Amino acid sequence: MSLFSEFKEFAVKGNAIDLAVGVIIGAAFGKIVDSLVGDVIMPFLSALLGGKFDFSSLYTVLGTVPPGVANNLDAIKKAGVPVFAYGNFITILINFILMAFVIFMLIRQLKKLTETHEAAEAPPEVPAAEKLLSEIRDELRRRPA
Repeated sequence: MSLFSEFKEFAVKGNAIDLAVGVIIGAAFGKIVDSLVGDVIMPFLSALLGGKFDFSSLYTVLGTVPPGVANNLDAIKKAGVPVFAYGNFITILINFILMAFVIFMLIRQLKKLTETHEAAEAPPEVPAAEKLLSEIRDELRRRPA
């Protein structure tokens, strides 16, 4: 079997195509959730806490800042001074926790919807007494008269 035919067989398998579709939808869904967290939830939290809810400006300079460099993170980094920018990590961590919570809530709701849908489609359970009586009836029919 040639390399091309092996690749073709692999690429058109259902699992590979399903995985590709899942990755594409996951990337688009990630952007939606990121926008929800960044544009809806974070500003709401900022308003509740009475100020800017962004820790990205927190940092510690690990070297000496040359004279004339502005006292902000971008300018210090451009000057080549080592900086311990822990605030950016805190902001990204909070964003991740909020994003994970939003995804959890969405999946939880989807699970409830699918369980309700599956329960509506399932046939009603036959009581044990009726099941036993049906088995007895079927056994009596099989016996010769």
